Amino acid sequence: MKLLIIGATGMIGSRLVAEAQSREHSVVAASRKGNAIEGAKALQLDAANAEEVAAASADMDVVISAVSPRSTGDAISEATSYGRALIRAAELSGKRLVVVGGAGTLNMPDGTPVADIVPDEYRAEAQGMRQVHDLLADSTVDFTFLAPAALIEPGERTSEFRLGGRELLSDAEGNSRISAEDYAIALLDEVETPAHPRQVFTVAY
Repeated sequence: MKLLIIGATGMIGSRLVAEAQSREHSVVAASRKGNAIEGAKALQLDAANAEEVAAASADMDVVISAVSPRSTGDAISEATSYGRALIRAAELSGKRLVVVGGAGTLNMPDGTPVADIVPDEYRAEAQGMRQVHDLLADSTVDFTFLAPAALIEPGERTSEFRLGGRELLSDAEGNSRISAEDYAIALLDEVETPAHPRQVFTVAY
């Protein structure tokens, strides 16, 4: 498959590129600066520019967005702008969109939005990514939104994890976590075998 990965140089995006390459997919690695990634075609891209994203998507089978709203002081406004651009680009290109979400999009078992209870320093970003999902859900584009566990960080590629719906998953000790490497497996599995059309789902240990 031909995959456009936006945010390809980030912590999660770089793992997605590596996982896609290990499965012998053709990858266009897009980022703000267009930094080179071995084995992939590098592309400088503004994720908030719908026309740029649509043009880059033209020859792709699937577009994967691994961008999060962290570069400005107004994460919610940035996320809204980025979400609307993704939707418009998907409308223009007609391509399937798979989005790297945030745990803030999930809910606690009692229904409380995770975005409402995260520490203050992460709340705006969490609420921003939840807004991206809501914009996608209100659109007509073909999307899937994979929200990670509460903690996602570089780690081991184990291939052993659980998938869930919109409820935050935790282990027997109450920990909610996933490695970026295993997250990449779950997302590429979804790319190759779509199982959650127009849905949010999650992955955790």
